[in-house]
Amino acid sequence: MDALQEQVSQRLSLSSVSNHRSCEMMENSWYQRTLRLDTRTPMKAVHVIGTALKVNLDRGAPPSSRFFSVRCGPNVQFRVSPAPEAPHRPSPTVLTGNSVLLITMDHASENENDSKLSVMYYNDEEEVLGKAILHLTAVEISLDVDADRDGQVEKNNPNKGCWTWGPDGHGAVLLVNCDSDQRYLKRRDCEQSTVSTVSDLKDMSLMVLRTRGPARLPEGYKLTMHISQGDAESIRVFRSTSSEIHKNILTENVLYSTFVKQHPEVLSSEVLSQEVPYLGGVSEMNFYVEGLRFPDKDFDGLIRINLSLLEPISQGFPETPIFTDSVVFRVAPWIMTPNTLKPVEVFICSTVDNYTFLKGMKKLVQGNGYKLTVCTEYMNRGDRWMQDELEFGYIDSPHQKFPVVLDSPRDGPLRGFPYKVLLGQDFGHVTRIAEHVSSLDSFGNLEVSPPVSVNGKNYPLGRILIGVAFPTTMQGRSMTKVVQDFLWAQKVQEPIALYSDWLYVGHVDEFMTFVPAPDRKGFRVLLASPDAGYKLFRGLQIDGHGQAKMFEGLGEHEEITVNEILADKVLQEENNYVQGCIDWNRDVLKRELGLDDEDIIDLPILFKLLEDKRAVAYYPDMVNMIVLGRELGIPKPFGPLVNGRCALEAEMCSLMQTLGLSCTYIDDFASYHKMLGEVHCGSNVRREAFDVKWWNLEM
Repeated sequence: MDALQEQVSQRLSLSSVSNHRSCEMMENSWYQRTLRLDTRTPMKAVHVIGTALKVNLDRGAPPSSRFFSVRCGPNVQFRVSPAPEAPHRPSPTVLTGNSVLLITMDHASENENDSKLSVMYYNDEEEVLGKAILHLTAVEISLDVDADRDGQVEKNNPNKGCWTWGPDGHGAVLLVNCDSDQRYLKRRDCEQSTVSTVSDLKDMSLMVLRTRGPARLPEGYKLTMHISQGDAESIRVFRSTSSEIHKNILTENVLYSTFVKQHPEVLSSEVLSQEVPYLGGVSEMNFYVEGLRFPDKDFDGLIRINLSLLEPISQGFPETPIFTDSVVFRVAPWIMTPNTLKPVEVFICSTVDNYTFLKGMKKLVQGNGYKLTVCTEYMNRGDRWMQDELEFGYIDSPHQKFPVVLDSPRDGPLRGFPYKVLLGQDFGHVTRIAEHVSSLDSFGNLEVSPPVSVNGKNYPLGRILIGVAFPTTMQGRSMTKVVQDFLWAQKVQEPIALYSDWLYVGHVDEFMTFVPAPDRKGFRVLLASPDAGYKLFRGLQIDGHGQAKMFEGLGEHEEITVNEILADKVLQEENNYVQGCIDWNRDVLKRELGLDDEDIIDLPILFKLLEDKRAVAYYPDMVNMIVLGRELGIPKPFGPLVNGRCALEAEMCSLMQTLGLSCTYIDDFASYHKMLGEVHCGSNVRREAFDVKWWNLEM
């Protein structure tokens, strides 16, 4: 009995029912099913391999019973608790009020009711008072997912019912099916209630129901898949009925209607529970789980799917669950890509007045071997601010990865571009809709750092930067709450709030950016610095270049000398204020990104205040650049010429050359700068994804 008890304990510790548990250990009673025996009529039961049937022997005993004995077939094991004092004696065992029989089986049945166990009850004289007979059918049932996150659906992983982070973590990953795989229908796949194509299946997570047992279950027993009402808003489950699908023989040319019929919907927001077939013998059934929404304020991203074996009680009464297997998924977060990742494709707009900008950008982008996509006037309708309309990111799982564009709620004339042009096969789309938006809801106000380590905590995917109002400002502007909630809910790039409301446009890309570096943390933060600007201009004055002109060649009304700039006391006071705002952000960046002063480079940029006391760049804002590997596309500042060379360009080149970076200056003065934007505002870059797998992060 001791050996059997140890064997039972080991089986129970690996029981599929134990997958019901959270990641903390629970009592064994959780996966032991209580069963009733009756001496008046034979009983029948279905036993699930890996679980135990628990019988209170005294409950079903005839009156005056004092002893009992147990017999069973070769596929049935049992142990008695409390264990008999003399377990090897042939005579019956003393019956007490807490005598418990624990029944297990090792192998699935070939036929219904092919195993048997009986209990004999005796009086004081050891005369038989009654006999309880139990006919047993053993089945194996396992609902399986890729719980170890290696791209394969393993059988009955003991950790499939819970989700943990880290390289040693477990739990399956689910993608939001937010691309559009139908060639002629511009609509996100998750907005359709059917499976449209083979490629659509690749965006879903495979879930396999594995069973072993007789050709059919005993009469009245059935398998049911079910989810909670809350989870139903976030997923759909489809079943594959075609063996060809399983073998990947099906091609894209299969008729749409046929494909839909081969993948009926099992669970959805309208169907929380549905019977699924039991195929008999040794069988597998494929299900495809589709994610419908990203983590957000009201959704932590965790999904649980259950499969229950139901037992009939009697005619006219509902069946009751006697076994439940559960799997857990976490919906993959949207991940934003920083400047230090390799560029894939650059996006800009063509307008009636930006030919010079367009020419410079084409030379920079295509000259360095990157793909350039130009959004025509027909699509952009005069809206040139490509950076403000969208932000590129991606979603990732062990079996699939694709880019996803985050569409801003600004909804300018360019609003159709992310959905109508970018959305497609393996290119997803997500957005958040806000009732009231401000300039701070444009995505020039959304950046992300390269990977950092802060006070011992690693952020291998970097940290998102959001511009908001100063904490004490009563009437300030901030990024809308629905977007901030979405970004926080992704978890893997914990956001940082910067103060950007002091700017007229209000975007963080007006005073900072990141560039790659060969040393230290692998990058530098570039900050706009009025102090650095005044230092440069004073140096020019001291060296006898006070009459050198800013904006030379742009018209006499634009031109101004170095001496005139330095003599403007109001401009000096305004820039002192701006420097204070930037210094506040500098301290936040140092604290939240774990930076030292050596990780920050100050760029000589001046600002001026408009009537509402908010700032704009005085000359083209060089920090508002496009970063393409080691190549920088920088707004041409039109600074004072010294020995035939722009002093601002020379200073910028000197600072960047120490990092091995090349500077290309792009004339955006008339078509962007005069409209309060620059190169970065008018462009966007899709980049390669991180090699880091987000599920391996220590959270």
